[in-house]
Formats: sequence, structure tokens, C-alpha cells
Amino acid sequence: MRQLILTTGFKRAFRKFVKRNPQSQSQIENILSQMQADVFAPQLGTHKLSGNLSGLRACSCGYDCRIVFSIEKDKATNQEVVILLDIGTHDEVY
Repeated sequence: MRQLILTTGFKRAFRKFVKRNPQSQSQIENILSQMQADVFAPQLGTHKLSGNLSGLRACSCGYDCRIVFSIEKDKATNQEVVILLDIGTHDEVY
């Protein structure tokens, strides 16, 4: 089980996205708990990104909602953590 770390940019984008799509908040929270359990679960559709976002990963949280994140090692605990960077529509995050 990996710890999720929410960046300030992710928190801001999350508030903005939920304000426009209030019905999606519970679905996003469900996806975040799934990511914490297994970030590579098939239903998440986790994939590597290329181009300007090379080195990052993304997963789907609905028809037109994507979460951009990275997986890194925490130096203090030596555990892998998931750093959430952005959330929004396909066009917003890519």
C-alpha cells in the first residue's frame, strides 16, 4: 500500500474540477483509494506519459477525467509514494 501525497497544484486542480463537476467527487475519491491500494490495478488504466510529461504516469477516473502522478521513493522511509500532480480533463492535463 503506497502513501498518496497531494501537491498544492493537485489540490487546487481538484477543487476547480469538482466545482465544475460536483457529481464526480465521490468517484474521484474512490479512484484515489484504489490508487492507494494498487496504483497498477487494471480498472485504473495506469499508463506512462511521453513528450513534455515524460517520466510521469496517468490514470483514468471517469470518461473525461485524468490524474497525473509520479511514483518515487521516500528518502526517510525508503517506501514508494505516489505524488499526485494534476487532475482534470484530457485536454487540461496533457
